[in-house]
Amino acid sequence: MGEDFADTSSRSSFDDEDDDPEAALNPHGDDTDNVAPLRLRRFPPQGTRDAGSAALLPGEGTVMSVYMMMHRIRRLVIAAIDDTYTLDELRAPHMDRQIVRPLVDRLYNPQDPAIVYCLVANRVQFLRPRSHEALHQGVHESRAILCELLAIRILRRFHEDHPGRSGLLLLANILVSGFDPCDAAPETVRSRRPQWAIQRRGGHERKLTALELAIISESKMFIKSPACQLVVDAVHRGVVVYTPLSFVDFLPDHYKYHPVSLYEPRRAPILNHRRLIVPRIRNVIELMHFALLLLLYMLTVAHYGFGADMDGLRLYETVFNVFAAGWVLEQFAAVVEHGWEVHAQNLWSFLDLTFVAIYGAYGFVRAVELLVSDDTYYALPVLCTAAPVLLTRIAFTLMPDNIVFIALHAMMRDFTRLTFIAIWCFAGFVVGLLFLARTSGEDSLNSGVTWATITKWLLWIWFGLDGTGIERSADFHLILGPTLIVTFAFLGNTLFLTILVAILTNTFSKIISNEAAEIQFRRAVLTFQGVKSDAIFSYPPPFNIAAMMILLPIKFLVGPLAFHQLNVAVIRVLNAPVLLLIGLWERRSVWARRSKSSRFRSWRYFPGLSPHGDIQAVFRTEPPPEIVDALEKMDALHEVTSTDHMPSVPSAKDLRAAASAVRRRRTSNSSSIRFEA
Repeated sequence: MGEDFADTSSRSSFDDEDDDPEAALNPHGDDTDNVAPLRLRRFPPQGTRDAGSAALLPGEGTVMSVYMMMHRIRRLVIAAIDDTYTLDELRAPHMDRQIVRPLVDRLYNPQDPAIVYCLVANRVQFLRPRSHEALHQGVHESRAILCELLAIRILRRFHEDHPGRSGLLLLANILVSGFDPCDAAPETVRSRRPQWAIQRRGGHERKLTALELAIISESKMFIKSPACQLVVDAVHRGVVVYTPLSFVDFLPDHYKYHPVSLYEPRRAPILNHRRLIVPRIRNVIELMHFALLLLLYMLTVAHYGFGADMDGLRLYETVFNVFAAGWVLEQFAAVVEHGWEVHAQNLWSFLDLTFVAIYGAYGFVRAVELLVSDDTYYALPVLCTAAPVLLTRIAFTLMPDNIVFIALHAMMRDFTRLTFIAIWCFAGFVVGLLFLARTSGEDSLNSGVTWATITKWLLWIWFGLDGTGIERSADFHLILGPTLIVTFAFLGNTLFLTILVAILTNTFSKIISNEAAEIQFRRAVLTFQGVKSDAIFSYPPPFNIAAMMILLPIKFLVGPLAFHQLNVAVIRVLNAPVLLLIGLWERRSVWARRSKSSRFRSWRYFPGLSPHGDIQAVFRTEPPPEIVDALEKMDALHEVTSTDHMPSVPSAKDLRAAASAVRRRRTSNSSSIRFEA
């Protein structure tokens, strides 16, 4: 790993674990597990115009700054791709030899974990829509695909070159450590960036992670890669722990920053409040919170529906309102923490937004009722409309990896977008028929027909439920009335439904064809969102409301250390039973795993218990040296893996010269890129 990564290696051997893909996720061993984080020596901005560009080149023991690496990758990708290519074309063997592999060899640096971040950041930039470059959008998408392929290859090299637990820590730093895109950037660039960093984080402001950028850009192939899934699984299980970076915290407590490290439960305190932000544990806690919300909702609505005494209704309604307010605060904090663009990738984000809207409408009507009369209950019927949302949401929560729910989430976006366009377009028919009724319609039509009635008639025609609108069409106008309504029927029932079915079918087929990547992408989203930075998530509803009202003002009255100690003490008191169960369960799992490993390891692999034990015995150990020598004489590996027939990696001078001379010669069956000198 080089001199810069010397402190990330473990003090004991992991020869038995390196061959097992699950061993890297097992943090329980006899060695030190709280491995020190990566500390890279990045060179500061140096050199002036007189010194020339040579002063900006990284020297020995340093790595290139994030700012320079991002622009370097952008220049190379633009030079390599200047035409539209699909994913399959870029993964073709000749494209891999001429474009992908040379770029991977040129960019890969085992001492620079920011390469993957810079590649994904360039992908985000290439995918950003540009109105003035609409003609080149297809080329930008091809460049974005190339960035994703390069990120996959380079991350795989990091994984192959650094196996074991130290390699897992390195991969975690690559994906979940924050990087500043303006690292070592000129002052003119740093002064022009948006001023959104409103909370101090001790030098960790304005930083983003490679995993977050991969989620924003929907880099599903990258997230599906084995190296990325190794880190996602480790973070999900709590093997890899770190302090996440967020946009805004409602209750910020940034006194201590925990870098990316491996967790050892035997050395952690029994009431470790940081285990509340482990995604696997956090998902269970959020499920219990939502189950309690659903129970209180059912009790409130059931008492109202069965006509129970109003005192009981007020009791259940009050408890439900207090808990629901805390739950809504938690959801709002989750949206603000990483932004709506990341939160929208969650499967049930649209259901939570719908419930918040219904609950807000109910709260507004209920507040008006309390001001007017305490005995009126017009707001509870509004609350009853939340039942389909809550019951559907519990199904989404219990089965987040179900491909049907994943497809439904994607199709709901297309359906909502197309329905909005249809309503916008078909509103013209309502206005046209209303004006026609006022100018040329019969007297009975003028007095009894409003825009609501016309909308109802057209809606019934759209769904094929009633033909009253067609029967009354002549009352608007003898010729123009039937023409407008029949045209609406053709467009609504035939054209719109055909387009809707075609779009939804296409969306569903794309998701099904890439089912594994979709499931792993959603799991990565849940894992990334499960690691919380805001201290407000450590307070269960409705205690989070009390924390906002009490602790937040105290934060401005005391120092950071005093507030941190107070915040941790309150969190441990409120969550003491949960933290105690988590600590005992994790310690028991450590003891059970070590006991099982030492007692039954030989029994598990005893060849006599399996008819395929001989095959396992052959491959379990390396062959003797004399056999290896004999095999090498028969088949020299350097001849098998010779790259003489492959094009050599272009040098920096050749690649700069080729940036303006890239040409593409297409044949009828394939396309290729040749760097012309």
